[in-house]
Amino acid sequence: MAHAAPRNRGMIEQGRTTDVFDARTHRMARFVLPVLAGLVYGYWAAANRRYGGPVTGWNLLFGFLTALVFAVVLITLLTVGPKLRRELHALSWAAFAGIAAGFLLSQSGTSVYRCAALGVGVMAGTFAIMFYRFYTTEDAEGHRLE
Repeated sequence: MAHAAPRNRGMIEQGRTTDVFDARTHRMARFVLPVLAGLVYGYWAAANRRYGGPVTGWNLLFGFLTALVFAVVLITLLTVGPKLRRELHALSWAAFAGIAAGFLLSQSGTSVYRCAALGVGVMAGTFAIMFYRFYTTEDAEGHRLE
């Protein structure tokens, strides 16, 4: 049977949650996780581009450059995004997700219209989800309620 993590009286009165990791671990994860996500994205894009053929040097270079761009944009979005108003914050996440999905599909050689349609669909869904999240976790001035 699962039990709640123990908290002292001060944490309960202040409404804080138990934090398992220290601040250093959170700072490291803020950069390590986007880099790992970038490597997965770069591998995926390179695999789509070679379409089952042999792995070449150009394919590896393409994968690493794609991973680098993806990680840099994701780290920038994680850093700058919380400073934006909720509408722009949601729009930036939506644009990032839509462009990323459309680019992945474009590497497989499908139609530009199909890639654009997928990108717009992912963008619309991501905007709706992220705007709802930011709208329900911020006050009218944009301060987090958490």
